[in-house]
Amino acid sequence: MTSLFNTPIAMAPSADQLQAWRTQLDSGFTEVADVFADCMMDAQARLSTDGLDDYLAQARFLGKMGRGVEPVLIFLQEWPQVAQRVGEDALSPVMAAVKLINKSPNGKAIAPFLQVLSAVARRLPTQTQLQHYLDLSLLLMERTSSSIHGIHKTYASPSLALFFEKSPQLLALLSLQGLSQWVDYGIRNYSHHPEQQREYFSLQSADSRAVLQRERHGTLLMDHTRALDLYLRALWQDGDVLVPYATAFEVQRQPMPYFDAMGIRLPDVYDERAGISGMDRYRAALAHIAAHRRWSSAVFADNFSPAQRLAIEMFEDARVEVLAMREYPGLRRIFMALHPNPVAGACNPATHSCLRHRLALLSRALFDPPQRFQNVQISDWVQRFHALLAQGASSTSEIASLALSYLGKTRLQSDQLPDTWFEDTVVDYRDDNRHLWRFHELSDDEESFDEPRQTPPTDEIQSLPPRHYPEWDYSSQTFRPDWVSLYERLHPSGNAADIDALLAKHSALAKRLKRLLDLLKPQDKVRVRYQEDGSELDLDVAIRSLIDLRAGSQPELRINMSHSTNGRSIAVTVLLDLSASLNEKAPSSEQTVLQLSQEAVSLLAWAIEQLGDPLAIAGFHSNTRHDVRYLHLKGFGERWGDEVKARLAAMQAGYSTRMGAAMRHAAHTLSAQRADKKLLLVLTDGQPSDIDVHDERLLIEDAKAAVRELDQQGIFSYCINLDARADAYVSDIFGRQYTVIDNIARLPEQLPRLFMALTR
Repeated sequence: MTSLFNTPIAMAPSADQLQAWRTQLDSGFTEVADVFADCMMDAQARLSTDGLDDYLAQARFLGKMGRGVEPVLIFLQEWPQVAQRVGEDALSPVMAAVKLINKSPNGKAIAPFLQVLSAVARRLPTQTQLQHYLDLSLLLMERTSSSIHGIHKTYASPSLALFFEKSPQLLALLSLQGLSQWVDYGIRNYSHHPEQQREYFSLQSADSRAVLQRERHGTLLMDHTRALDLYLRALWQDGDVLVPYATAFEVQRQPMPYFDAMGIRLPDVYDERAGISGMDRYRAALAHIAAHRRWSSAVFADNFSPAQRLAIEMFEDARVEVLAMREYPGLRRIFMALHPNPVAGACNPATHSCLRHRLALLSRALFDPPQRFQNVQISDWVQRFHALLAQGASSTSEIASLALSYLGKTRLQSDQLPDTWFEDTVVDYRDDNRHLWRFHELSDDEESFDEPRQTPPTDEIQSLPPRHYPEWDYSSQTFRPDWVSLYERLHPSGNAADIDALLAKHSALAKRLKRLLDLLKPQDKVRVRYQEDGSELDLDVAIRSLIDLRAGSQPELRINMSHSTNGRSIAVTVLLDLSASLNEKAPSSEQTVLQLSQEAVSLLAWAIEQLGDPLAIAGFHSNTRHDVRYLHLKGFGERWGDEVKARLAAMQAGYSTRMGAAMRHAAHTLSAQRADKKLLLVLTDGQPSDIDVHDERLLIEDAKAAVRELDQQGIFSYCINLDARADAYVSDIFGRQYTVIDNIARLPEQLPRLFMALTR
């Protein structure tokens, strides 16, 4: 799985190379010619040499199949992103599906199929999951393209194109299993009613929405990857890519969690079970895997039989879980609830191999008090196990010796029987233990799981996992789901003394601001009486309490009082545009726009600190929709001090201005503040833009939609714009909630004054 944290940047192809690619594509469409160079530059950065050849070959086919320019144009723009996420090998099954659709009367559905492929790949990032989606799509086409109303003639499916258009929305709500059942319901009930079928697959009918709600159960991994990644980092000082696998299509043998050089693989959905929520089931699986990664080491497996390996795996699973429960005792409740509780004697050794059953009994016994078990043999091995762990953390090799000893002394002749007893023996939160085994000689049937991942060590990988935000498409009047990937991180630090020097430079201005701030500070103090803990004694209540005590009555214990300020409850987030244009010199000034912004924000932060209002400061810039960076400069819980000043001193500008996603993320933290009024103050020097957006209205309209969303959340947004030409677009975004500062050199003076005017 290719990392998307940092898209590689390729050199612009030469004219000769572009001409060779045009010849290979052999397309006469003028629309393709207009974007061909940009598409090839993106493809060259994302695809291998062979992948680039296959890309052009399939694009040539799409251009020659007689469906117009749209399929080839969409493919050229979308496939490199899909290949980077799912893998280049996915091209073959995707094109096989395209060819089957093309041979049917459903050729018009090819364009919407290709259009949503990138969004589908974000929800189904493995080839196996994508293949299940393709199979489901072809099944829908086959079942809804046949005879309608008894006429024995094949017609185009009324619902196939609608299904493709709704796929990103459906996959945001359902697992693959839920989507399969939702599609099956529509096929089963409306395959012979074209109009009702259209309403169902376009989510317009009440029946469609009801079935969707019914199948919307469980906890989807893709909705909680961020929280689970933070859980790994915070509790286990570990982290890796979390990759879902489908559980809906494996009937004979359910796959198990595992980890390898490419990440941690977990089920795509977990339902609540045994009183344990889906989220806690994910935590249990991750805790087990993290414990293995911390305390287990691989052993050579060549000389072990399958039965011996099974016993070693069970003992090692139990060992790391006991160590994990010592560190985090709350895990015991979850492990106990999810671990099967086999019944002694349930397996008949005359008919079945009972080895798995005995091991499951012992595994359960290692969690429970030994006296619970009447079987003396089990109690004996439980005591040996805990005696080994009592000597220290032990090791995988030591626990393997104990497992082999157990197997040698408890092995039965019936363990060789072909029928194995599986009931109540599967611990589904445990991984498949492939990491435990090493081989002296690798055969064609064995894989090496301990090779290091070939990922360049970039600093972005050390940041927090991404948040995905939608983006408003004004042309279709719809949101593009999970369109923007936003990475937040703490801004690097510089020299705090530089900010002190800036404040000293503006000391005269600070004194004038101080007089204005004194007028803004709330004066209406309110006395809060009857407090158990307070700032001073409430004399009246204390005397009355003393009288009651001497009279034999129950005295009042709340004899303190405190004071609160009534009249000012404001939380503020200052969001700074840190795009590359801030590096330009300000008109009639020797300083850059960035330096003036740095001075202005420093004065503003000092002023807000004097008022005592909660304040957060963050900067943002973007490098396409895949990489919007949100840099924390000051958090709500931080005081104005050297750490914050050091971050402000290190501010740097670069890249572009994707404003809507940054505003949505700023609102995420601001909305959690307990304040009567919440203000988002945006400081920018230009209109929203990014290098992957050619329609300049697109990001303006998206920022406008973000302002509407903030307003619905009770957040007041206001823009301070440093662009003299801002009147042409800023009112479209913020309405009347903006100020254009023509003389940028006066920004350090005007910004704090403007804030005080807004919050007076």
